Amino acid sequence: MSSIFEALREDHDKQRALLSALVETQGDSKARADLYQTLKDNLEQHAVAEERYFYAPLIKFERTIGQSRHGIAEHHTIDKLIAELDSLEFSDPNWLKVMKKLQDKVLHHLAEEEKEFFPQAGIVLSENDKAKLGKEYAQEMD
Repeated sequence: MSSIFEALREDHDKQRALLSALVETQGDSKARADLYQTLKDNLEQHAVAEERYFYAPLIKFERTIGQSRHGIAEHHTIDKLIAELDSLEFSDPNWLKVMKKLQDKVLHHLAEEEKEFFPQAGIVLSENDKAKLGKEYAQEMD
């Protein structure tokens, strides 16, 4: 059974790969449409599950309340960028510019979580909590 950190990292790696592939697409192509839909679905599902099984338990601790709130706020910023992308045609030259903004924001968010938040969360969560939350997160994502 994987811990919450391993489960989140696995999804983060999928998101990095999707973002990397997406910024290489061009125009109103099937590849762009398919990759974007996959990324959008993954980010949405990941945010819901992450807020439920990572941020919610951690918001209860003094050590991790600020980082939990910050992570949730970043999810809202990511949602706004997705809404902006949804308002543009895939062939619009601005689509790729906004996509790169989304990529930068998501990559920043993932790096911050993994390098700064995971170590703090590892201090306040018990080994049992880490395993239980990882299992619940994985079930939600399936």
